[in-house]
Amino acid sequence: MKIEDLKNGMRRVDVTAKVVEKSSAREVRSRYKDETYHVADAMITDGTGTIKLTLWNEQIDQVNVGDTVKIENGYITSFRGEIQLNAGKYGKLNVE
Repeated sequence: MKIEDLKNGMRRVDVTAKVVEKSSAREVRSRYKDETYHVADAMITDGTGTIKLTLWNEQIDQVNVGDTVKIENGYITSFRGEIQLNAGKYGKLNVE
């Protein structure tokens, strides 16, 4: 799929794109359990558009600016009016 075709609520999304920017990690607390997670955002592009990719825990260290990432079985959410790509627990993130 191409980034320009992604819409909020889409499921089973497969995207290959280049990482152009990455934020530093921050801690967030779970709403459901007494756990803390690390989260960071990466901006990725495939030439048709740019989207924010949410990185969780060990994914943060796997991804660097300049890498090409492949997301399989991802999903799209909207946060503060901006759509985001998530690999989630059923998806896969591979660095190529």
